[in-house]
Amino acid sequence: MSQLLTLSRALDNEARLSLEDAPMTAIPDTCREVRLKTRPDGLPSADNFEIVSVPLPIPADGEALVRNLYFLVSASLRMMISKGAEDVEGVPFPALREGETLAGEALGEIVTAPAGSGFSPGDWVLHFRGWREYATVPVAQCRPVAPGLPDPVAYLGHGWTAYAALTRGAQIRAGDTVFISSAAGAIGSMAGQIARLLGADRVIGSTSSREKAARLVSELGYDAAVFRGATPIVEQLLEAAPQGIDVFIDNVGGEQLAAAIATARVGARVVILGALSGQLATRGPGRTAPVELDSIQLLLKKITLRGYSADDDPQVHAEWISQFAEWLKAGSIRFPHEIITGLDYAPHALVRVINGEYFGTVVVKP
Repeated sequence: MSQLLTLSRALDNEARLSLEDAPMTAIPDTCREVRLKTRPDGLPSADNFEIVSVPLPIPADGEALVRNLYFLVSASLRMMISKGAEDVEGVPFPALREGETLAGEALGEIVTAPAGSGFSPGDWVLHFRGWREYATVPVAQCRPVAPGLPDPVAYLGHGWTAYAALTRGAQIRAGDTVFISSAAGAIGSMAGQIARLLGADRVIGSTSSREKAARLVSELGYDAAVFRGATPIVEQLLEAAPQGIDVFIDNVGGEQLAAAIATARVGARVVILGALSGQLATRGPGRTAPVELDSIQLLLKKITLRGYSADDDPQVHAEWISQFAEWLKAGSIRFPHEIITGLDYAPHALVRVINGEYFGTVVVKP
């Protein structure tokens, strides 16, 4: 069961790490990292990875040495590691070769930093060299973390992606009916709550199982949830939103995207954040996600369809942290997540994320 925490309640300050009192640890001579042992043909297993011990990395000019505290486990990593995966223009995930270390977003603590960099030992930063205990990171790629959230793991949450997609991508309006695919994932589990707080009248999610659908309603306040394996998604969505939908935040594509177009109201806005239907396909490298859409519906309903990344609006991150902290303090929002302790369990966690076995954000504490 995921650790579904209402972070806005009173916290035991002595029991929680804060940005000011995070303890520094002795610097070791060696550290461990997760490497791609063999490229999987289709979906990966834990056997495709290996944990290796390496000398502690030495920072080059302009680099900081960072001790990773937590790193994010994301299903999108599959696009980087499969057989046939090559670098594709516009894809933000570089393909990995056998023997290379995995990468992903991490929260880390500065151990050493160049003079004049603006960083000091003990500072917390976000960066993209997770999947290892220690990393050397160009200081230009270290994003400082300001105090504000009561739980350090929350800085790795994807609420800011959902917030940016709703406020900038879809420009949500009061009274909207919002549909969110992969609603039990890292983005979706936040998006439904955020949509409600931003004025949505009705929020519907799609997920992979009846059990997760029930949790979306009972724990996260979704009005309804549809799920794969029952009747067709479009039939379930028509029942859940008989008046149609105004906004679709799409992390999946495929059947969910086609259903959203079929049930959209005039002027609906569709924001595509991901394409898990292709990324997690059992065959191929996961870098294509074909779907058949009715372009007549797009035309008649004047539907806006756009791809979006929160990185398009980087200033939203600081805005989100401030808003997130406010909502947490008010008890208005939850942050569903699970912490996996130990680098040895990271490959298994990735496989389980890809198989849809978790609810919310998944992070590893090395």
